[in-house]
Amino acid sequence: MTTPQQPQAAPPVPQTAPPAGWTGGPGPGPGYASPIPVVTTHLGHAIASEWTKIRSVRSTVWTLAIMFVLVVGIGALVAVGLGTEDTAGAPVLAGGFFGLMLGQLCVITLGVLVITSEYSTGMIRTTLTACPQRARVLTAKAVVFFLLSFTMTLIACTLTALMQSAAVEGKPLSEFASTDSFNGETISAGEAVATGGEWLGATVGAALYVALLGLLSLAVGALLRSTPGAITSMLGLVLLPFIVSLFLFTESVREFGEKLREYSALNGLSSLFRLPMEGDATGTGWPLLGLLALVTLAALIGAYARATTRDV
Repeated sequence: MTTPQQPQAAPPVPQTAPPAGWTGGPGPGPGYASPIPVVTTHLGHAIASEWTKIRSVRSTVWTLAIMFVLVVGIGALVAVGLGTEDTAGAPVLAGGFFGLMLGQLCVITLGVLVITSEYSTGMIRTTLTACPQRARVLTAKAVVFFLLSFTMTLIACTLTALMQSAAVEGKPLSEFASTDSFNGETISAGEAVATGGEWLGATVGAALYVALLGLLSLAVGALLRSTPGAITSMLGLVLLPFIVSLFLFTESVREFGEKLREYSALNGLSSLFRLPMEGDATGTGWPLLGLLALVTLAALIGAYARATTRDV
C-alpha cells in the first residue's frame, strides 16, 4: 500500500526593503508619502509647455523666418524704389504694406498648424492626458501664439517703417499727395512727414491686425481640426472678398462689391498704412481692427465650446 504524496510547500517570498517614503500601514494609503513633490498645476505650466512645443518645432522657425524675409525684404525693395523718386506720392510708411500683405499668409498658416498638427499626429491625446483641462490647453496655445506672432510682426514692421522713413521722409509732395486725404486738410508743409498716428498704425496696428488673423486661424483650426480645411478657409476669408468684389462692377451689384472691399481683410490692413482701398476716406484701419477682434473672439468662443463638448 503506497503512502499518498504530500504537497510541497511554496517557496518563501523574498523580503524586500520598503519603498522610500513608506511609513507603515497597508497599501499606498494615508501612511504613504510620495518622495516626488506634488504641485498644483495652473495656467502658467500649460503656457510653459506650449512655449516649449512651439519653439522646438522646425515649422515655427521656418514659417516666421519666411514671414520676416518677405516683410523686410519687400519693404527694402519698395524703399529703394521710392528713394529714387524725386517726390513722394503716397504716405511715408505706406511701402510696408506690400511685404506684410504676403507675410500675413505665413502667420495664418502657422496659426492653423499650432493646433491642427497635434490632431493629425495624435499628439493631442498626450497633451490632454498631461493637462485634462481642455480650455486651459486652448488658452495656453492662444496666448503663446499671439504673443510670438505679434512680437515678430512688430519687429519686422518697425524695421520696414524705418527704411521707408529714411527713403521717403523729407521729399517734396507730388500733386497726388498735395492734400491729406485722411483729414481733408491741405498740408501746409511741402515735405512728406510721417505723423505719430501713421507710425502707430504701420507698426503696432499692423502687428495687431496680423496677429489677430493668426489667432483667428488657430480658432478655425480648433473648430475644423483639419490643416488643409482650415488653411483654405482662412485664405478664402482673407483674399476672396476683395477678389470677388472686382467682378461686381455692374450697376445692380456695384454697391455690394464696394461693401465687400470696404470690410475685406486686405482693406483693413492697407488702411493702417493710410492706403484705404475702399470705404470712408477718413478711416485709419482701427475700426476694422476692432471688427476683426470681435470676429476672432466669436471664433474662439466656438473653439472653446467644441473643445469641451467633443471628444478627441
